Amino acid sequence: MTLPDSAEARLKRLKIRAWRRGTKEMDLMLGHWADARLAGLDDMALDAFEMLLDEQDQDLMRWVLGQEAVPQRHAALLAELTDFAQMRFRAGI
Repeated sequence: MTLPDSAEARLKRLKIRAWRRGTKEMDLMLGHWADARLAGLDDMALDAFEMLLDEQDQDLMRWVLGQEAVPQRHAALLAELTDFAQMRFRAGI
């Protein structure tokens, strides 16, 4: 039987998944966002982020670059992630 994750363990697991994607571009985009924002999210938002992490990096990259339409289930979160990454880029962080 699997015990439910504590909130702290869940955040740690999600951060690890965000930083160890397989492509450096997605590591940087998702990892920095996760470090900055995960602690402030409710369970529903964490579920949405976890669903996004289940997607392939190649798909995420095409969506971020506008090469393909973002599936509606990820549209709001991916827009927030993209805005966050652009803000960091403009700030030179």
